Amino acid sequence: MKIKIAVFGREEIIKRMNDYVEGQDDIEIIPFTYSKAVENVDLIEKAFMCDVYLFGGTLPYFYAKEKIDRKRLPAVQVAFDEYMILTSFYRLRNNHNQALDRISIDVLHKEYVEEVISELNMEDRDIYTYSYGEDSILDIGKIFHYHKELYQTGKIDYVLTSIEEVEQRLIDEGIPTNRMLIPKLNLERAVEKAKSIATLNKSKSAQIVSGFVQIKDFDKILVQQGEISAQEMLLKLHKILLKFGHQTYSSVLTNGDNQFSIFGTRGILDHITNHYRDFPLLQEIARSLGIPVEIGFGLGLTAKQAEDNAKLALETCNHSEESSCFIVNERKETIGPLGVAKHVDTSRLYHALIHRARLNNELSYNFIDFINLRNNEAFSANDISNYYQVTKRSAERTIHKLLAGDVIRVVGEEKPYVKGRPRKLFELTL
Repeated sequence: MKIKIAVFGREEIIKRMNDYVEGQDDIEIIPFTYSKAVENVDLIEKAFMCDVYLFGGTLPYFYAKEKIDRKRLPAVQVAFDEYMILTSFYRLRNNHNQALDRISIDVLHKEYVEEVISELNMEDRDIYTYSYGEDSILDIGKIFHYHKELYQTGKIDYVLTSIEEVEQRLIDEGIPTNRMLIPKLNLERAVEKAKSIATLNKSKSAQIVSGFVQIKDFDKILVQQGEISAQEMLLKLHKILLKFGHQTYSSVLTNGDNQFSIFGTRGILDHITNHYRDFPLLQEIARSLGIPVEIGFGLGLTAKQAEDNAKLALETCNHSEESSCFIVNERKETIGPLGVAKHVDTSRLYHALIHRARLNNELSYNFIDFINLRNNEAFSANDISNYYQVTKRSAERTIHKLLAGDVIRVVGEEKPYVKGRPRKLFELTL
């Protein structure tokens, strides 16, 4: 099955992307062309059938960022890096015959310009840099006026901009300007990165889920209520599980002797992770049977791994006299009990995230969602990385802030692989 990459860009970018992937049978470009970058706020809603979102410019990504972060969409932005600065300087000097002096430039991060200037020994040149990545809100007018003022005061002769809208406004004012072009290499790397992210996400969907369900203390029920009554309970339970299997695209098998097996992939996994706090299966069984049951789910990359983990989860149910459901994931973490909402004082947690951990509003709200979704279970930096869809280093920076603010503490370790260092597990201190 082809990977569908939604590409947001102007016609020129879309064409170059299509030229690059031509002949690659595993990739399909779904174009979302705009005339103004702000249109991406609405365009992104139309790309729901795509596997990954690729933005061919800084501005369209900035406009869509709020939705990307809120919906945790897999997104890639074409890099505006040192190589792009270097090739832009080359074109300016050789194609436009403009000296690399008395110019102003706007970029996402000024460090890229500083590194190129240092590499080319151009520290003595009058090159003014506006870094809009440092702005809390991207203001096109502010960037335009920065260049305009420098030109009108005689400090520069030329503008090199990375934003189409800024280029057009400067041209309208009669200010000599040129827009940076994205190098072919940067486009190719962005496509390959998008492809890698989509492939990784698809591999997650191949994760196998195994489950075991059984009536608690079935032997006692046989003695107390008799064979016929006990078999009627098993029949009711089987019907409930078949309905659950239909809802989650999973298979239900009877093992005999009061045990049922469930096997599935993405459908059942999504259902479980969306119902940590209110597991409907347990509620329906309780209403229909009126007796406690034990449910253990195991996750794994192979059927054997998933089944072994499900057995471990089922054993955990022995510690409870009531109905219970636990999960053991591929990292041997035990999550649960499901269907029992653990209280989280979100108001207190939000205050601690803002004032003690120094997280911004967006990260604070997302972290609260993360904690609630996992039903306040212990977590690792890897879990945060997967949830936010950020790099492990970025997740570790968030962990460091949470530890420094005494919002979380270390409660243990996990070792998902035979080799390698164990990962630390954390929980809230509140």
